[in-house]
Amino acid sequence: MLLGMQSVRMMARDKKVSVQRWLIVPSLLILSLCLQSGGGQKKKENLLSEKVEQMMEWSSRRSVIRMNGDKFRRFVKAPPRNYSVIVMFTALQPQRQCSVCRQANEEYQVLANSWRYSSTFSNKLFFTIVDYDEGADVFQQLNMNSAPTFMHFPAKGKPKRADTFDLQRIGFAAEQLAKWIADRTDVHIRVFRPPNYSGTIALALLVSLVGGLLYLRRNNLEFIYNKTGWAMAALCVVFAMTSGQMWNHIRGPPYAHKNPQNGQVSYIHGSSQAQFVAESHIILLLNAAITMGMVLLNEAATSKGDVGKRRIICLVGLGLVVFFFSFLLSIFRSKYHGYPYSFLIK
Repeated sequence: MLLGMQSVRMMARDKKVSVQRWLIVPSLLILSLCLQSGGGQKKKENLLSEKVEQMMEWSSRRSVIRMNGDKFRRFVKAPPRNYSVIVMFTALQPQRQCSVCRQANEEYQVLANSWRYSSTFSNKLFFTIVDYDEGADVFQQLNMNSAPTFMHFPAKGKPKRADTFDLQRIGFAAEQLAKWIADRTDVHIRVFRPPNYSGTIALALLVSLVGGLLYLRRNNLEFIYNKTGWAMAALCVVFAMTSGQMWNHIRGPPYAHKNPQNGQVSYIHGSSQAQFVAESHIILLLNAAITMGMVLLNEAATSKGDVGKRRIICLVGLGLVVFFFSFLLSIFRSKYHGYPYSFLIK
C-alpha cells in the first residue's frame, strides 16, 4: 500500500516537473523575442538619431545639402526617417548649358535660406540637391530624364504623384515652391528675398534719359505728337510680347539646341510646352512681316497715287501676308502635333 502511494506521488511530481518545463520553454522564447525586439528598436532609434544629427550638421553649414548617390540612398530613401526631404534634381555644370537650372537653383536657394533662418526652423524638413554629374545613378534609379525637377520625399511612405512639383505649369518661383511645400508637409515658409535695387536703378536711368531728351528738345516738342512714332513703339511692344519674350525672361531657355549625336541645330522646339530664344526671334520677324504686308495692303487701298504703283504695292503686301502667314502656320503645326490645317507650307 505504501509503495503504491509513493509511486503515485512520484508520478504526480514528474508530471508537475514536465508541465513546468513546458511552461518555461515558451516563456524563454517569448522573453528572447522581446529582448531582440527591444534591441532592434533601440538600434533603429540610434540609427535615426544619427541620421537626423548628421542632416542637422550639414544644414547648419549650408541651407541646401548637396548629395551624391550614396547619400541620397542612405538619408532620403532608406528607413528609418521621421523627416521630410525636398530634393532638387538639376544639372548645373557649364557643359550642360541649362540656364533654367541656374535660375531655378537661385529661387531654391532663396527658399532654403528663408527656412534655415526662420524662427520655425526644425529637423522636420530639409532641402537637398542632386546634380546629374554627381548622382547620375539617382536619375537612372528614378527614371528621370529632365532637369530641373523638384520632389518631396515624405517622412512615411513613398512619394505620390503630387509630391513632384509641376514646374511647367506653375513655374519655379520661391513663393510657388513654398506653397507647394505647405500643401505636402504642413510646413509654412515665409520667403525673404535679399534687396534688389537693379529695377530701381534701371527706372531712374530711364527717367533721366527721357528727362534729358525732353530738356534738349524743349524748344521743339512736336515729335511727342507724332502718330507714326507712337505706332512703331506700340508695334515693337506687341511683337516682343506675342513672340514669347516674357516667357524667355521667366524661364530662361537656351538660344537653340544642338543634337550631340548628329550635330544638327534646332531653332524650333518640338513641344508646345517650351520654346527656344531663337524661336521667339523667328516668330517676332514673321509677325513683323505679316504686319508690314497688312500696312502695304492698307496703303494700296487708301492712297490716291498712280494705279500701277498701287497695284504693285497691293501684290507685294498680299505676298508678304500669304507667304509668312503660311510659314507661321507651319511652325504652329510642328509644335501642336495633330493640328490638321495648313496653307502653302506644311
